[in-house]
Amino acid sequence: MPSRTSSISSTTVSREAATAAKSKSVLVASDHAAVSAKAVVVDELRALGFDVRDLGTADNGSVDYPDYAEAVAHGVAGGEAEQGVLLCGSGIGMSIAANKVDGIRAALVHDVTGAALARQHNDANVLVLGGAMIGERLIRDIVRTWINSHFEGGRHQRRIDKIEGLEHAHGGAAATPAGQGRKEKP
Repeated sequence: MPSRTSSISSTTVSREAATAAKSKSVLVASDHAAVSAKAVVVDELRALGFDVRDLGTADNGSVDYPDYAEAVAHGVAGGEAEQGVLLCGSGIGMSIAANKVDGIRAALVHDVTGAALARQHNDANVLVLGGAMIGERLIRDIVRTWINSHFEGGRHQRRIDKIEGLEHAHGGAAATPAGQGRKEKP
């Protein structure tokens, strides 16, 4: 019969292994305009040793980017992975949609400086790229920089706390039912 100490040690090791596995997992998705750019991201992340879950889309057939932003954002917010990467043609739509999910700090990034600062200062947990806006080499450089950068905390934590306070003070993403947030223009 195992001792109480070995049972606790096994549980601790299992939790640590699960945390390590989660931190090495990245959720990735794109719309139809960025399928080829997403393949570059997936390739780079795997080369860096990450377990990549590609949530779609798989071809150039027209799709709605909010569906893919929601899948990655909910996966990250729900703890399936600590980080996500989203791509669409410009990155703008994906970043807007992902940031509607509580707990998500999606950063639209166009260069390596922005990639580093998104993590260091903003603790961005979702990287957003405009697949039609940047080339393969820059995509790889941005992904590598973002994934290897770490949140600095300190004065930046105070600002993250204020952002989270905004989510809670205004009811977060659930405050307005889908389709009721904006009236159509006549």
